[in-house]
Amino acid sequence: MTKKPLAICTFSAVLLPVLLGACAPAPPAAPPAAAAVPAPAPTRAAAAPRPQAAKPAPAASPLQIDTRHSRILVVVRRGGLFAKLGHDHVVASRHIEGQAAAPADGQPGSTSFRFRLDQLTVDESALRAETGLPSVTTADAIAGTRSNMLTKVLDAEKYPYVEVTAVTTPQGPLQADIKLHGVTRRYAIPAALTARADSVSASGTFRLKQSDFGIKPFSVMGGALAVQDELELSFNISAVGGKLSAPR
Repeated sequence: MTKKPLAICTFSAVLLPVLLGACAPAPPAAPPAAAAVPAPAPTRAAAAPRPQAAKPAPAASPLQIDTRHSRILVVVRRGGLFAKLGHDHVVASRHIEGQAAAPADGQPGSTSFRFRLDQLTVDESALRAETGLPSVTTADAIAGTRSNMLTKVLDAEKYPYVEVTAVTTPQGPLQADIKLHGVTRRYAIPAALTARADSVSASGTFRLKQSDFGIKPFSVMGGALAVQDELELSFNISAVGGKLSAPR
């Protein structure tokens, strides 16, 4: 903003000498006061126009987990002295919700998803065949196994979700934080990644122990018939652009 000029008035006055005596000659008349001269207006250099900041490129929309083509399988092995009296089981999650991003511009790929424990299935015939388990269970046995798993082992009412956050690493394995039963543990998980312009997928297998999450494996008869602590997991997680409907 340009300032208004300020007028500076300068006055010169001549002091009259004091009369030394009545007979002294009259002093000369004082010169007239100098006229006020306004100061020149200050000048300012014209401000250079500010360069406009470059607009950042719009961020790519995150990919949505494709629930129709994503699943997690868990094989639960029997243990204990009377293990032959029990059965191995396969547990599946298909209702997986979350997002993912493919590796790009030096940034790692990442994913964050979760699934509900009360939506797990137990001992589907096709999955038992796929995982090499004999099809010997009955509907009542399946219902009993699922009930024990959700109530006595996982406490699904108190801890309804399993949550997973993972990023790719230069070394290869995914660095995954898994939250189960209120406890979070980090794992290095080998995975095969496939990234395209509008999709990304990851698949692999790994093992974890229930006791790492404060879970006591199910057992009866003082442990003579029990579930092994170690679980065998396999996964195939796919994400694509756009909104997706849940599997029926």
